[in-house]
Amino acid sequence: MNILILGYGKMGKIISQVAEERGHQIVAKINIENVADLDHLDTSKIDVAIEFSQPGSAVGNITWCMQHGVPVVVGTTGWMDDKDGVTNLCKQKDGSLFYTSNFSIGVNIFFKVNAFLSKLMNDQEAYKATLEEIHHTEKKDAPSGTAITLAEGLIKNNQRYSSWELQNDNTQQKEGTLPITSKRIDPAPGTHIVSYKSEIDDITINHTAHNRKGFALGAVLVAEWLPGKKGVLSMDDFLDF
Repeated sequence: MNILILGYGKMGKIISQVAEERGHQIVAKINIENVADLDHLDTSKIDVAIEFSQPGSAVGNITWCMQHGVPVVVGTTGWMDDKDGVTNLCKQKDGSLFYTSNFSIGVNIFFKVNAFLSKLMNDQEAYKATLEEIHHTEKKDAPSGTAITLAEGLIKNNQRYSSWELQNDNTQQKEGTLPITSKRIDPAPGTHIVSYKSEIDDITINHTAHNRKGFALGAVLVAEWLPGKKGVLSMDDFLDF
């Protein structure tokens, strides 16, 4: 396959390495310094794009892919305020857009465990839910996209919570609101912790990523799968949970 890399930071470099190890060709590596090179690419020779840039660049990169008929796999988080517009553009262009907040197979299993536990805790009013995420200091968005996905899964399956809120030292927890704590620490693996706490005991589930290779491999596997498919797709489609 011929793959276009949009965003050539730490993740983009690992994705390129994994893709080449799997026998794919990288047609271009685009970042903020050479974004003008997009205008000179032969899109007929691009099978798929993998987008891991920054929140401020993601929508522009996705739009370019939709306008040029390039299927795109998106791992950048922090642009969800524009999700409806991007979804509509994908439909208008009959495009192929795959988005997930996390490409790790383990994390996506964790999403399902989180949803199941949330259902079990629905009637257990003695327990209060909290969510904590820890990342390195270079991560720009807070809470992380993975934390938001976990929060949405918990809220969907537990009628005692209707929204989430990012906490700081002065925030008072509101009834019906799931508090999220974000920490930025170096060095730190990506860690997500969901807890249900009561006066008697705590129930906690957590996922810790040891390195980025699992995310990169997941993105490349999805890129191999995506061409020929249409619409806005997610890990539920890819993993067929």
